Amino acid sequence: MSTQKGTIGVTTENIFPVIKKFLYSDHEIFLRELVSNAIDATQKLKTLASFGEYKGELGDMNVHVTVDKEAGTLTVSDHGIGMTADDVEKYINQIAFSGAEEFLEKYKDNANAIIGHFGLGFYSAFMVAKKVEIRSLSYKDGAEAVRWECDGSPEYTMEAIEKTTRGTDIILYIDDENKKFLEQNEVDLLLKKYCRFLPVPVISGKEQEWKDGKYVDTDRDKVINNTEPTWTKKPSELTDEDYRNFYHELYPGQEDPLFWIHLNVDYPFNLTGILFFPKIKNNFEITKNRIQLYCNQVYVTDSVEGVVPEFMMLLQGVIDSPDIPLNVSRSYLQSDTAVKKISGYITKKVASRLEDIFKTDRPDFEKKWDDIKIFIEYGMLTDQKFCDAAMKFVLLKDTDNKYYTLEEYRTLIEGSQTDKDGNVVYLYATDPVAQYTYINAATEKGYNVLLMDGQLDSHFIGMLESKLEKSRFVRVDSDVVENLIPKSDKKEVSLSANERDMLTELFRSQIPAVDKAEFLVSFEALSPEANPILITQNEYMRRMKDMAAMQPGMSFYGELPDSYNLIVNTESDVIKRIKDAADNALMPKLQPIFDTIADNNTKAQAIRDNAKDGKLSDEDQNQIKHFDETVTHQRAEKKKVTEEYASAQPLVKQVIDLALLANGLLRGQHLNDFIRRSVTLL
Repeated sequence: MSTQKGTIGVTTENIFPVIKKFLYSDHEIFLRELVSNAIDATQKLKTLASFGEYKGELGDMNVHVTVDKEAGTLTVSDHGIGMTADDVEKYINQIAFSGAEEFLEKYKDNANAIIGHFGLGFYSAFMVAKKVEIRSLSYKDGAEAVRWECDGSPEYTMEAIEKTTRGTDIILYIDDENKKFLEQNEVDLLLKKYCRFLPVPVISGKEQEWKDGKYVDTDRDKVINNTEPTWTKKPSELTDEDYRNFYHELYPGQEDPLFWIHLNVDYPFNLTGILFFPKIKNNFEITKNRIQLYCNQVYVTDSVEGVVPEFMMLLQGVIDSPDIPLNVSRSYLQSDTAVKKISGYITKKVASRLEDIFKTDRPDFEKKWDDIKIFIEYGMLTDQKFCDAAMKFVLLKDTDNKYYTLEEYRTLIEGSQTDKDGNVVYLYATDPVAQYTYINAATEKGYNVLLMDGQLDSHFIGMLESKLEKSRFVRVDSDVVENLIPKSDKKEVSLSANERDMLTELFRSQIPAVDKAEFLVSFEALSPEANPILITQNEYMRRMKDMAAMQPGMSFYGELPDSYNLIVNTESDVIKRIKDAADNALMPKLQPIFDTIADNNTKAQAIRDNAKDGKLSDEDQNQIKHFDETVTHQRAEKKKVTEEYASAQPLVKQVIDLALLANGLLRGQHLNDFIRRSVTLL
């Protein structure tokens, strides 16, 4: 053929500036595209040979990537089907490309989308090259070799050349801004990222060995890829060691995975892969880019949102499906029906595998529970189908490190932990050391206490309460043990209103200042053997604060002070002594104050009650104001008298500080004062 010059068949002349500008952020994918094309050409020839349509010798079927730093070229060579001049005209010179403005607007932010949509795989070469040359010889009998050249403008040159070897060489003359692609190490890194599991050997440079204090090339070709990765094999052909070795090939330096799931389905879509459960524990973080997506062993992306459910971002591994195009955009993944079916299948398969492991080797499942708990809880919180399946194998662990299914645990506790309204009460602790006193009180009463110390447990508890019929979860330190599971035989506190008022002021005045904490004094008739004072934390507010720590939208709760109940045990001998002493020393002083307060409140209320049509005269308002001011003054006097008395009672301070100490709330100067006082009391 004679030398041919022409213009590439595009409807706009700005295709090359567009490729360079808008694909620049993802420009490294050029190598994936060119090597993938070379693999396709090689595979096609193998297929033709297997059907007898090509009877020649196949010979070397490897793909070679060659760096020539001096010439400034990067070459991708194959020995596949090759191209004739007509093939070049059809596949290279004619580009289905229309509407430059629409093109730019729709695809400017995503290089993969541009290439995939317009079939521009070969043209991605111009992202890094100032000139591209194709040298190709078709497998067809009598074919004439062809050379095509383009400098990044729509004009090209094509001519016949001498070429003795079948296949195609794509020669990139690397431009000045991309000289790094003339470094062997840089090229090898890209090949290992995108091409490490391609089905045809990819040769890049030579193996090296250490000699005379430096690495030198040997005469052995360096094969970049593993052509038969583990996920392409049948599970029956693989041992546990094979899976572990493949995991370490993917993630060098990490601990062995806990277990794995081998995906293999051919209907209603094609999907293979292996998902690994790494050790996650409680350092909860949705780490993206842990699962790699492939299309026929060609690396696509590690941004798999939409392909797998969000909770599976905690897993690691590989998914390979030819039903997912090689070049995909995130919006494509999120909207494609086939992708959604794949996501649903993976969810079902993971749940089924976990249930199988639980049923076949429960001791091993329990042994690994603490490592996989956060994954399963996250899945149950975010995926309804997974949640429904996981209800059969999710485990609860108690403070004795025993594990139960939801059904087993309800059977265990419903006899003793059902309240007067028929609700089964699940007691739980979040810190077995800090909450030891409360756990001990509950277990001594015959209750069982769960350990819920994971970062997701506050959310998980809420979800379980909505799923489990007539059930409540109550933290073991949220109330005194007698109130955790309310029964009908609760003992009433025998205090008069004035005694309650006096003792409330007495104890409240001696509570030391605790940063970001508020205390509400209350009274309970507990067991005489129980502590004189117990401190509990409001269940609702504490849950809200726990959730606020993980959800920025709930930061309002996170800013609120911690709310504690300081519960005075009126049946305690110590509290009785404190009360009797206060009755004798304080009540003679306080009774006239109480009487005055009551008298003034009564008079003010009488005026309000007798007002015509609810309207108060000026004289009535003045009288009420006088009564209210008298009450305010008397209350201040009551507070002063009580504080003066309480401050001289070391036993009052001691029982309060003991309760604070038991909850880790006594610190600094207050702790030092407590120690000194304890020595004095001894």
